[in-house]
Amino acid sequence: MCYTQNRFNALLTACVLSLIATAGWSQQPSLRWLGTLGGDESRAYGVSANGVVVGGAYNAAGQWHAFRWTAAGGMQDLSTLGGIYSAAHGVSADGSVVVGWAYNAVGQSRAFRWTVDGGMQDLGTLGGDLSGAYGVSADGSVVVGEADNAAGQSRAFRWTVDGGMQNLGTLGGYDSRALGVSADGSVVVGGARDYANQWRAFRWTVSGGMLDLGTPPGYNTSYASGVSADGSVVVGGASTVITSIHAFRWASGGVQNLGTLGDDWSAAHGVSADGSVVVGYSRISASQVRAFRWTASGGMEDLNTTYASLLTNGSVLWEARAISPDGRYIVGYGTNAATGRLEAFLLDTVPEPASLMALGAGLAGLVGLRRRKR
Repeated sequence: MCYTQNRFNALLTACVLSLIATAGWSQQPSLRWLGTLGGDESRAYGVSANGVVVGGAYNAAGQWHAFRWTAAGGMQDLSTLGGIYSAAHGVSADGSVVVGWAYNAVGQSRAFRWTVDGGMQDLGTLGGDLSGAYGVSADGSVVVGEADNAAGQSRAFRWTVDGGMQNLGTLGGYDSRALGVSADGSVVVGGARDYANQWRAFRWTVSGGMLDLGTPPGYNTSYASGVSADGSVVVGGASTVITSIHAFRWASGGVQNLGTLGDDWSAAHGVSADGSVVVGYSRISASQVRAFRWTASGGMEDLNTTYASLLTNGSVLWEARAISPDGRYIVGYGTNAATGRLEAFLLDTVPEPASLMALGAGLAGLVGLRRRKR
């Protein structure tokens, strides 16, 4: 009996070790500073489901260029549309489509859509001279941003491969801009001026058009910067007359103030696919800004505190600008003490995969089966 039991225990141990290695239990959270394009600064604004990072960085000539970073290839300069400046703000789920803005040869900023195979495409305008893209759907086929009309007024737009650029209008005022889009491209969020010329967060749908999300009690302006995969959760910020700004989360249950990390200032920039995790930045004092992550269970946490072990002395995560759909990757920018530069970062939080829960249940069942047999 003892020999048989020992053999079973050894087999179970080997099984556990194999499954642990497969599931990735040996992985730990990690922080990567992504460097620059040869200059002295970089900032990350978007991240794909598989950890492809996009943003902007200075090159050796002091020009701000859009970049696409991969673990295998490092930081790639996406160039421009003929001018000297560009920046990338959004990326598709698989990392193959990047959107942002770039200067053309005559110095006009234009929204672009970049693909691995086709390079950078100018998406045009709504009749004016300027445009910029800030969000893209999961498959890369829908792009949102802002573009000038013939009167020089800024308008939120939704661009599709088949239909081109669509003017989403305003809430009665002069300007609007789109900053986020749902996974399937059917829901767009951003900010628009109302009849009183106040900025309001909006949620636009194909069937219902532009809806004013209003402002929380005590606030007079608002904006939306991110939206969940299905379009049901919107994140952004709201401000008071005295310019106090707080991060907010809009959902079917109402509007929730996400608070701050100490000072009276915070802003939400990104949200996970299911709407449960929000990232952004908050001031802890008048001169100190810190990246945050918010969850319903944990509230607002300072990423510098949570991941202090990953930061060398003097390094600081200033702003979190985007989060991957599953909540694993967080990107933004901060101070890299090793180089003394403001740099883009990629924080891999390595959350527990769902497969580990199945693994635990499976092992429990295996042990239970063995006991019943005995």
